[in-house]
Amino acid sequence: DIPAGTGLGSSSAFTVGLLHNLYTLQAKYVSKNRLAEDACEMEIDILKEPIGKQDQYASAFGGINMIEFLQDGQVRVELLAISSEDKVNLQKNLLMFYTKTQRSASAILEKQKNSMSDRDKFELLGEMIPYVYKLRDALSQKQFDYLGEVLHKGWCLKKKITNEISNDSIDSYYEKALEAGAIGGKLLCAGGGGFLLFYCPLKNQDKVRHALHGLFELKFDFDYEGSKVIYFDEDSSGGAYGFFE
Repeated sequence: DIPAGTGLGSSSAFTVGLLHNLYTLQAKYVSKNRLAEDACEMEIDILKEPIGKQDQYASAFGGINMIEFLQDGQVRVELLAISSEDKVNLQKNLLMFYTKTQRSASAILEKQKNSMSDRDKFELLGEMIPYVYKLRDALSQKQFDYLGEVLHKGWCLKKKITNEISNDSIDSYYEKALEAGAIGGKLLCAGGGGFLLFYCPLKNQDKVRHALHGLFELKFDFDYEGSKVIYFDEDSSGGAYGFFE
């Protein structure tokens, strides 16, 4: 549905879906956790991509979760307790725009990885972690505007890791959105291009759209199921085929 290299996790979504389909063709049930683990092994260990594990787990599980990547290699997924009505209200405050730029995530992530040898750069990641738990609690208490604040603080910290993460064009779009009434946002990728996500109250959204009138707005909905098989059948030759998403 979207161009590759735009930061919405399309490569990991494809890997998770492909593995799910292959398991289904062998009549094997696999858990969402297994799908995510196998996708990580494929992309990180076999293909040697310098990426993290968040996209694979998001694609496999779906939903609004807090995902913890522990030092022993384990991954813990906690579904946030948010009512259906509140999820709709939360989603209404989110806007996403395409910056019209594609980039190589691997190249940018490799530079980010190398920069972690710098103690000051590494400590920036440590500053981001507490916001995860604060945001979890805020969302559970219907304090949705705090998401905008966290997005902004996280984006400002992330840009300090390497100058490849943002550029003058992206910074200009971001500042225009904030001036028009968005509370905060971030680039949804390793950096350099892709989509900008903003948390913006409904009353200010038309102002933000006008401020970013040259950018394509991508409408989206939260997904709560993750990877799933939507059709499976056997053909006359004894083979099988399936469709997944």
